[in-house]
Amino acid sequence: MPQEPVAIERVFREQRGRILATLIRFLGDIEVAEEALAAAFEAALLQWPFEGIPNNPRAWLVRAGRNKAVDKLRRSALFEDKRAELEARAALEEPLVPALDSDVPAVEDDRLRLIFTCCHPALDLEAQVALTLRTLGGLGTEQIARAFLVPVSTMGQRLVRAKNKIRQAGIPYRVPEAEDLPERLDAALAVLYLIYNEGYAASSGAALVRRELSSEAIRLARLVVELLPERSEPQALLALMLLHDARRDARVGPDGAVVLLEEQDRRLWDRDSVSEGLALVEAALRRGPPGIYALQAAIAGVHAQAVAARDTDWPQIASLYSLLLRINPSPVVALNHAVAVAMADGAAAGLHLLDRLASSEALADYHLLPAARADLLRRLDRHEEAADAYRAALTLVGNDADRHFLEQRLVEVSAKSPHGPHR
Repeated sequence: MPQEPVAIERVFREQRGRILATLIRFLGDIEVAEEALAAAFEAALLQWPFEGIPNNPRAWLVRAGRNKAVDKLRRSALFEDKRAELEARAALEEPLVPALDSDVPAVEDDRLRLIFTCCHPALDLEAQVALTLRTLGGLGTEQIARAFLVPVSTMGQRLVRAKNKIRQAGIPYRVPEAEDLPERLDAALAVLYLIYNEGYAASSGAALVRRELSSEAIRLARLVVELLPERSEPQALLALMLLHDARRDARVGPDGAVVLLEEQDRRLWDRDSVSEGLALVEAALRRGPPGIYALQAAIAGVHAQAVAARDTDWPQIASLYSLLLRINPSPVVALNHAVAVAMADGAAAGLHLLDRLASSEALADYHLLPAARADLLRRLDRHEEAADAYRAALTLVGNDADRHFLEQRLVEVSAKSPHGPHR
């Protein structure tokens, strides 16, 4: 009985990352491996409908891709240096791992190698993000370009440069040595968190949330947790993503407008994601001194446990931010700490801390700093100053949903200003 194309495509979609990672190990080149995978899938679409899906489709596709690459190399022999071609062919024609059909740990190790290759420090951050989404996420160039609002040609060039950099610099396709793993793992987690944040709160464009990006980041974080189960920070990052993502349906109103955390309908929160996130952060915290993701996840967990906004334990959140600021003294953390202090100890206390950040060059283009100041000034009934701060935030904001929210707030405080709304 002929196999339905949808079943074949499902196999490919589910197995793609594993197959590509293994082909890269055998072929030693991301671009060559991608071409081999495409050729293997084309062969599967021709044969499987009549022969049936193999018992181990991954092994079939790996072998098919390897054979297609070998054939292509042989056909190009006249155009390549003979000695280099023979050496490459010899390497390609080494037998596959005998236990390929059942050697799951080797496949998982291949994917781990690929993660660290994509996130190698020799590549710039934009290239790391794009290559991670392309190879591990399976997103096409058009999808990645659309997600980050850049032309397809720009994203295509970025991907080509990243692959060329790996090839020309001889970046090793391997898991870092034990002494290098913490730094390299930090880079990989930072890339995944950046992808997630761009999906959770888009920096520009009409939509506040880009679910395909945040969902992909969560999937990749699950993979890292699966591959490095003894490490606490991947667990903590996954917990952080899940706890934030649990709120996504409540963050945007029916009209696309931003809904602040304190005003969200908590019945819309995904309780399964909350439960999983809380369990993960608890496990991560039990492993030892908390890292930056564990502390952020703990903060998100405090929010998630509050039945209503008024029940939020803001003193605990402010304390957690103090710890986070100690191990990660960044201006953005300092901004969030100031907001937490405002909620715990009053708007004036938070405003004092925010004003100390006003001279930070790192936050010069960050619209949330004047937006946070504006909100605290609004709470203190200093409406004229709040209006000025909202105007400053509007000159920096990129996302249309955030812009609409700030414009509404500006109208509200301007109406209460002694100089009226047209100042």
